[in-house]
Amino acid sequence: MKQCILLLACIIAFGFISPFYPQKDWQYLYNGKDLSGWDTYLGPPSDDAGKRLSEIPVGLNNDPDHVFTIVQQDGEKVIRISGNGWGGISTLKEYENYHLQLQFKWGTLTWKDKKGKKRDSGLLYHAVGKHGADYGAWMRSQEFQIQEGDCGDYWGVAGGIQDVPANKKSDSEYIYHPDGQLYIFSEKSKTGRHCIKNGDAENKSGEWNTLDLYCHGDTSVHVINGKTMMVLYHSRQSDNGQELPLTKGKLQIQSEGAEVFYKQIKLRPINNIPKELLK
Repeated sequence: MKQCILLLACIIAFGFISPFYPQKDWQYLYNGKDLSGWDTYLGPPSDDAGKRLSEIPVGLNNDPDHVFTIVQQDGEKVIRISGNGWGGISTLKEYENYHLQLQFKWGTLTWKDKKGKKRDSGLLYHAVGKHGADYGAWMRSQEFQIQEGDCGDYWGVAGGIQDVPANKKSDSEYIYHPDGQLYIFSEKSKTGRHCIKNGDAENKSGEWNTLDLYCHGDTSVHVINGKTMMVLYHSRQSDNGQELPLTKGKLQIQSEGAEVFYKQIKLRPINNIPKELLK
């Protein structure tokens, strides 16, 4: 009996089972074989310097260069995003009050004006409105940054607004701190739309990482490999000059100039955010 209890504790500690919610509550958003349940979208094509060749987007569910594919990795089928095009995959459904978990790892390729730079992607949540609202590629949303060395940062996308406690490092750099001053992050705020996460929990390039996103009401928490990177409050959006709540929407995973792989994308409803994550 003691051995069984010890085994269960080890499983929970390493993240295979959450102590907060039953395992059976998970809904898998990626079925492990194809992109059923997802749309693809690609913005206007660009040259190697990142200059647009046209203002016309490649568009919805049109992927002539196979930016979004399913490939074999480590004995299982995973989503490959080549990065050779700006856009993403987005869920057909909208979600609210959830815990999302996925795994990602970097490939080796970088493209165009991102060539040789930090590998970049991103998870956009509470995504609403038109495709291509930001940079011709992404929906209005809140971004959980996925970028080498910066996983867990926040960006407000196409009108997304969040309040985040942070310490000011410079006029353009604000670093999350749970006891910091509460700043507004948006395109039009003095602080800008980017808040830097606190600490670093990303595994080295080429290894799988686990991302957890908790959203309940207008609060969200960014977690990388079990470590809280940031807590964000009062999620809202700028819409035709008005500030409106933003607590529900689609999920969009970015293609942004770098090869990246995703798997085990799953979601479950929550009634609250665990207090342990809000410290």
